[in-house]
Amino acid sequence: MKKLLVILFLSICGFLFSQQIADTTFNPIIENPEYDFGKGPVVFIDEGHYNFHTKNGRFLPFAKLLERDGYIVEEYKGLFDKNSLAEGKILVISNALNKINEEDWFLPTPSAFTKLEIETLRNWVNEGGNLFLIADHMPMAGAAEELASVFGIQFTNGFALDTNNRGPSKFSLKDNTLIESRITKGRNESENVEEVATFTGQAFRIPGNATPIIVFSSNFTNYLPDTAWVFNEKTTKYSIEGWSQGAYLEFGKGRVVVFGEAAMFTAQLAGQEQRRVGMNSDIAPQNYRLLLNIIHWLDGKF
Repeated sequence: MKKLLVILFLSICGFLFSQQIADTTFNPIIENPEYDFGKGPVVFIDEGHYNFHTKNGRFLPFAKLLERDGYIVEEYKGLFDKNSLAEGKILVISNALNKINEEDWFLPTPSAFTKLEIETLRNWVNEGGNLFLIADHMPMAGAAEELASVFGIQFTNGFALDTNNRGPSKFSLKDNTLIESRITKGRNESENVEEVATFTGQAFRIPGNATPIIVFSSNFTNYLPDTAWVFNEKTTKYSIEGWSQGAYLEFGKGRVVVFGEAAMFTAQLAGQEQRRVGMNSDIAPQNYRLLLNIIHWLDGKF
């Protein structure tokens, strides 16, 4: 019965999170914007790969927060090429998909990017570009697996779930699941992040030259279903204690931040009850601060 309840709960979560709209009322205070309005560098948000999150869609609160901090946020449409990438300083890729998985969230989940695009992005970062790669639970993790691997990140195409607690997951400095780092500390005490919340997502392994931000405790299990949000006794599962859901690294002359969860960086209203999910959630008051710290680090501000 317990297993049945867990499966039912997860199925309900999948339904709610599929019915998402942006919360346009989310406007946290930014006491000292990094730049005057519209005077900062260009931040691209990828929209050329059947992305679940786009600038004027589910990632609108993400884009608005950065714009209020002075950045110029633009859509990046089409395939990645060196000349177009050179027009921006930071590229955000959130939940890209291969065309075959745009509507059908089941295996196989081929790469969202061509081999040429992956090589182009690798070279762009190596030469000084800055990448913020976000890939949620299956099938998004599978679609970005090949791209992540060129930076030494090993994605898993599954669901990272806390089997002891229902709902969103909290990660804090107090229990060493949020790791103190340059990004969590920011540039001064006012930018310190002590606790964040995530809303499902995937787990990944990081190379020795990467610094973890979020690390899973022993409560977490990785589920690898054939179809998103469908779990049963045949579903492969194993512990992911010590694995990451957020990390960063320097790569050549550039910088990379990788997260295995996307809702934590937007503000959404989910389901008919319009539950607040993401930065607007009562349990995630510091998520927006973490996002700003990530962008500032990618921007070379510290």
